[in-house]
Order: sequence, then structure tokens, then C-alpha cells
Amino acid sequence: MSFAIEKYLEDGFQILALIDRNSNTKVEIVPGKGAMLHSFTFQHQGQPLNIIDGYKDNQDYDQFVRDSFKNVKLSPFACRVQDASYTWEEQAYKIEKTSIHGLLFDVNFDLISEDADAASATVQLRHDYKATDAGYPFAFSCQVQYRLSAGNQLQVTTVIVNQSGQSIPIVDGWHPYFSTGTPVDDLELRFACTGILEFNDKLIPTGKTLPEDRFTELKSLKDISLDNSFLLDFSKPQPLCTIYDPVKKININFYPAASYPILQIYTPPHRKSIAVENLSGAPDAYNNGIHLVKLAANERKEFSTIIEVK
Repeated sequence: MSFAIEKYLEDGFQILALIDRNSNTKVEIVPGKGAMLHSFTFQHQGQPLNIIDGYKDNQDYDQFVRDSFKNVKLSPFACRVQDASYTWEEQAYKIEKTSIHGLLFDVNFDLISEDADAASATVQLRHDYKATDAGYPFAFSCQVQYRLSAGNQLQVTTVIVNQSGQSIPIVDGWHPYFSTGTPVDDLELRFACTGILEFNDKLIPTGKTLPEDRFTELKSLKDISLDNSFLLDFSKPQPLCTIYDPVKKININFYPAASYPILQIYTPPHRKSIAVENLSGAPDAYNNGIHLVKLAANERKEFSTIIEVK
């Protein structure tokens, strides 16, 4: 078969690898660490090149995951919940674990199915959240599917199912950091948006949407720092976002479904990688309601995006 799935232990990580034997493309996933996307390696000028800025080993992850939350599942909220507090259906809650990036970034996802054939390699992972945090006492299941197909395309699909018996708030997303080995100042960025969310000094949306047209065409990131939320324009053709490396002539393209209307871009101070986050809702959506998903009892919601490198 053209595609294969391998399992192995490396650098303290139990890894699932999706492999395209025709192109020697390989995607590594760590189910036990928040269904983490560990690497996405393709052949560039005859040599393997990994475009994911990951953790060097398990110890590195354990020490620094709460500093960056690189590459992990964000659910049932993403970015920030101001003061870890919100009100839902007239009841006040305060999240205990963290006020940023959800409750699943460090949990184990079980492998529930795998399949490899001539067209793709696919794994299905699942975690059942048992309402363990007093600030989010709503049970739900989170199923993640990674599918690698020809053309260096990785589709990442999440399905959330409300198991709590009442309506619950949901914001879903991912937090991948990308690097081609070229400094961020030498990269170019393009995306299609209808505006940028205005933030206050705590990076919380004010409720205003401001005009944004800097990145309608490829624009150099030299001396540009971003930690912002943009409202994607789905009237424009896909891909809706592209990182371009003009030094190595590499495109990283993003094809989000309408279920991910928020594009969060972050350039860390070290300027060695860039986070491109597909999110279903805005920062602090539990309080401001911007694209917040209200999931009824037993309701399911699918969120999907495709990452392509060429």
C-alpha cells in the first residue's frame, strides 16, 4: 500500500506515525500528550524537513507545555477565559486547572481506530472528559481524526459530543507552531479576513472589529509582531491562509472549514517559528460570546481544517 501507520517509542514519546511511502512524507502524533501534532516531515530538495516546531523530548514537553501549549488540542476553550471565570445559564463558574487553552492539552487520547490504504493513512483518537474540573462540570467526548493523503495534505478533524445532559459552551481549536528553519523575519504571510478583533491590554477582545488589510497579499513579517485574532473571509478562495518561505520556496497552506471562523496568529519573541491557530471561537468567548458554540445535550459538532505543505 502507498500509505502506512507505524507505532514506536522515541524521545520518551509514544508516537503514531502516518506515512506516505510514495513521497516519504511522515506525520507524527503523540496521543498521550493532548493528541499532539509532533512533526510533519516532507522531502525538500531531497532531504527531510519537519515544519512543526515541537518539543525535543518528553521531559521538554513536561517542563514547558504550559509555557507555550505548542501543537496540542485546545478544548473546551481556546486562548483566554478572563480571570478563569464565566457565567453559563445563570450559574457562575471558575476554572481550576488553567485560564488558557483548555483542559485537554495534557490528557491521554485513546486510539480507537486506524486505517491505511492506497489513498490515505488515518487514525481516530478519543478522550472522554468526565467533568473533573469544578469550573467546567460538563461531560463531553472529544474525538480527533488525523488523515494524511497525497500531496502532503493533513486533514485534522475534531468531533465534540455533549454527554452532560444539559447545554454546554464549547470553543475548539489547535495550537500548532510552524518553522521551515528560516527566521520569521524572512517569511511572508497572507490570509483572507473581514477584520481584526480589537484587544485590550490583557489580550481580551473589547467587542469591536477593526479593518485589516495588511495581509491580503503576501507580506513580509520583518519587524511585525502578532498575537491577534482575525475573522476569516470564507467568500474568498481557499487556501485562506499561507505562510511562504521565499528562501526555501516553501508554501504552508491552510484550508479551514467554516466551523473554524477565527484565525489566531502568534509570533513568539524568539522569532524562530509562528503559531497559526484555527479556532471555533474568539478569546474569552465564554464571556463575550464571539462565535461561541452552544451545544445541546447529546448534540455533536464537527470542526475541521487541512494543512498542506509544498
